[in-house]
Amino acid sequence: MQSRFQGMRALAAGIATGALTAFWGASALADDLIGQPTNGSVMMQPGVTPLKHDAIFFHNYILFPIITVITLVVLGLLLWIIIRYNKRANPVPAKWSHNTPLEVIWTLVPVLILVIIAVFSFKLLFEYHDMPKPYMTVKATGYQWYWGYEYPDQKMPEFIANILPEDKAKAAGKPYKLAATEPLVVPVNQTVQILTTGADVIHAWAVPAFGVIMDAVPGRLNSTWFKVDRIGTYYGSCRELCGVDHAFMPIEVHVVSQADFDAWVLSKKGVPIGSAPPAAAAPPAAPAAGAGAAATPASATAPAPAVPTAQVNPAAPAPSTKPAPLAPVKN
Repeated sequence: MQSRFQGMRALAAGIATGALTAFWGASALADDLIGQPTNGSVMMQPGVTPLKHDAIFFHNYILFPIITVITLVVLGLLLWIIIRYNKRANPVPAKWSHNTPLEVIWTLVPVLILVIIAVFSFKLLFEYHDMPKPYMTVKATGYQWYWGYEYPDQKMPEFIANILPEDKAKAAGKPYKLAATEPLVVPVNQTVQILTTGADVIHAWAVPAFGVIMDAVPGRLNSTWFKVDRIGTYYGSCRELCGVDHAFMPIEVHVVSQADFDAWVLSKKGVPIGSAPPAAAAPPAAPAAGAGAAATPASATAPAPAVPTAQVNPAAPAPSTKPAPLAPVKN
């Protein structure tokens, strides 16, 4: 069954590749930049997560061939009808108005096409909602117009990520309007859960290379996830019309090794996952009595004495165990 599915997948990939090459030319299959847009590209950004790989397969090798075939068939039918049944070529039109076999075909074929699309789309939808156990959680809050990030697992308070000014972006060799002053940093090959919310209006946290986009709605927490399979820098942006500076809310994500991530967490005064929290400082010792310093009274430093119990003086005679004599009763 697995080999048959792989064969169908390879066949669909071949058909789609041929259609792309014929329609767009060889430039459509050129290598795109990883993690950022590529000028002149007609394809989706290359994926670096399992979700994006499956989304690219669904788009390029399922939807694209289907819509290409439908478009060509409809175009062919239109041209055939225009040429064959125009007034000059067909001066006497036919009198019939129904064709049962044809009506059955154009009813069943679209249903079959939709079933095929539904099978693959539901599978992809389930993957997006079937998050593995997350290694860490990041809370992304959208503001007008910047992002705030908080790492609750690492005990890191929120820090702000603004757009990197154009001169600084060019000096650093980063794309302007995509680079941020404070990037989001996550470890490679780890499941990261993103919790999104908005502080004022609706925003959307989206990174195309990850294949994720999630609305950030005020008063609500939405959740998505990703697991990046390679180290690098990846860019995204807000995807909701959130105001006049909507285009100036970039997202920059640095995916680093586990060691580099732990070092970054420590540089932010956080606590890496799996490490013990810093021990509380011991209280200062009481100053010793010496020259020029008054001795600390013993009652101030000694613990409170326990409630005294009856003590027996060994030198004293043992108490008598005989009962006391009864007093005489007067009549």
